Amino acid sequence: MNNLKRIQDAMRQAELDALLLIDPLNRYYAAGFPSSDGAVVVTMDKSYYITDSRYIEAARNALGDTVEVLLTDREKPMRLWLQAILDDHKVEKLGAEDKSLTYQEYLNYARTLQKKLIPSSDLILKLRQQKQPEELKFLQAAQDITDQALKEVLPMIKPGVTEREIAAEITYRQLRLGAEGNSFDPIVVTGAHSSMPHGVPGDTKVQAGDFVTMDFGCLKGGYCSDMTRTVAVGFATDEMKKVYNTVLEAQLAGIAIAKAGVTGKDIDGAARDVITKAGYGEYFGHSFGHSLGLYIHESPNCAPNNDQPMPVDAVCSAEPGIYLPGKFGVRIEDVMHLTETGAEVLTRSPKELMIL
Repeated sequence: MNNLKRIQDAMRQAELDALLLIDPLNRYYAAGFPSSDGAVVVTMDKSYYITDSRYIEAARNALGDTVEVLLTDREKPMRLWLQAILDDHKVEKLGAEDKSLTYQEYLNYARTLQKKLIPSSDLILKLRQQKQPEELKFLQAAQDITDQALKEVLPMIKPGVTEREIAAEITYRQLRLGAEGNSFDPIVVTGAHSSMPHGVPGDTKVQAGDFVTMDFGCLKGGYCSDMTRTVAVGFATDEMKKVYNTVLEAQLAGIAIAKAGVTGKDIDGAARDVITKAGYGEYFGHSFGHSLGLYIHESPNCAPNNDQPMPVDAVCSAEPGIYLPGKFGVRIEDVMHLTETGAEVLTRSPKELMIL
């Protein structure tokens, strides 16, 4: 997988001569090879992957003839390779990642290369909004692992087990099922803790009558999954059932209108209206969903402040919630792929209220 042609087309529209990529995920997106250190330079007629001895053999094997792989060492460090490439291609307009480089790094590259860098993070971030078929395969594979991990973890959720133990089991199960790691630290909260959307798993034990909220995901091919399920242990009160069913109705309402061309604000609003009419509007503080891909949080978002149409092939979470401080909270989250005709839900786990 590489996106060099798409990047070059975007560079042509932006009137750039070359694009310098330092961010590891942008380098992976561009060339299709992951490494913790290096640079990618994309010009209008050629691309380069610059790395050190730790990755040189793997990079050459992986990239073949699509990208020229260059070795940095003491005799020819990164700076000299970059200068040589810019000189060879007579680069005047050089784009750089203003949003992922630190301010100091940005200034250092400008000074070292003696170029006025053109802020270009938005160029590649906009490309990353629309997922390509191979990206969708990785996203689905990651979600399939997360779905199976949930299925395997549910039997262990019972009175006496701790939040931390459940979180550890989720991580273990995902790795055992083929994940490359967590896409974020699992959130597992029980009882009154479940009213905190991003609570941290601790030593609190599950009790009968508790809600347990689990928000987790994994990486496959570098791409993220994300899912939240809230389950009841032993029994659920009428209030718990009402809140749960309200959240589920809200999620289904948002998914029902979600498609490319609909604004993020309208998708969020469809879900928010359900929760507000049920009397819980003040207890839904976050947005309906966020895009995800190589990062767990990308753009654009299904949020009240996004009045722009969602692009075709965006992948976004659908995760409304209601959080009653000191009592309990409920969140239900799926991941959806937006097409011109609707939302394809990648998450396959059941979401009717489960009482374990």
